[in-house]
Amino acid sequence: MNKWITLAEGGGGQESARLVATFGEILGLQNAHEDAGVFSMPSPLAMSTDSFTILPLFFPGGDIGKLSVCGSLNDVAMMGAKPTYLSCGLVIEEGFLRKDLHTILQSMAHEMQKADVQIVCGDTKVVERGGVKGILINTTSLGAVRCPALSSRNLCAGDAVILSGAAGTHGALIFALREEINLQSALESDCTQLYPIIAPLFNADLSLHALRDATRGGVAAVLNEWALASNVGIVIEREKIVLLPEVRGICELLGLDALNLACEGAAVIALPKENALRALEILHQNGATHARIIGEVVHTHRGHVVCEQRLGSFVTRQYLEYPSGEFLPRIC
Repeated sequence: MNKWITLAEGGGGQESARLVATFGEILGLQNAHEDAGVFSMPSPLAMSTDSFTILPLFFPGGDIGKLSVCGSLNDVAMMGAKPTYLSCGLVIEEGFLRKDLHTILQSMAHEMQKADVQIVCGDTKVVERGGVKGILINTTSLGAVRCPALSSRNLCAGDAVILSGAAGTHGALIFALREEINLQSALESDCTQLYPIIAPLFNADLSLHALRDATRGGVAAVLNEWALASNVGIVIEREKIVLLPEVRGICELLGLDALNLACEGAAVIALPKENALRALEILHQNGATHARIIGEVVHTHRGHVVCEQRLGSFVTRQYLEYPSGEFLPRIC
């Protein structure tokens, strides 16, 4: 078998059938050669779709396959749902190494097994060289809602804001891997599934108001979106936010703000202040050791996020701006 993917494998003939059969073997698909998947779910559903174009395709702590599964599952989990089904679409560049494709598929299969989800439909295209950079993956996740009515419009003055993990880890790593920067670091991506961490909160009657994974745009994007959607102000304390030493070093060297950098394993949570300590305890018990209460929702500063920082006995306050422009390599 050719070690590279060829255009013939996107043509719909025998070569395509063999490629699809490979997907079936690695991903455990029962209906790889059908036109659609059939399933039934009686309860309210949450569904999310996303396309993943990260460069580099392989990075410490993961690859585009792991990211594509975790990313879609996390989006559904943030709406209070347990992910159950996935769709998967792949666009593969002619000449892509077959062994790299198998590694990516195996990463996907591993994450699916951990989550007990299955792929019910998918599609594969092979395009000419230059049509994509290696491979592009689109995944759609579907799951039954367990904690209804979560929304970015639900924040109320008096809510506490929790960040379940360290800020900016994934984005800082991808920045460090850029060839033109070529930073050496022991840092690994925080790419992981959030449902096992978040699900215990659903059972604890905490009156959760909103959840969001802080991916593109990082914590700053989530908080600004919430402040605008709920017409509230949010005040955070920068020293309460956990930064890994490697992330701090990369940000200091390159003049970046970690709050603008993507996380792939951290959720922002808004809930009534009186339930925040219990939520924090549950998160710590379920492996979110970096979870912290980082701020609160206020009546003032509507539509804005205020970041407080202590400098000795002084406290500085400034708006945490909504990230804008494109200053990063592809991070998801």
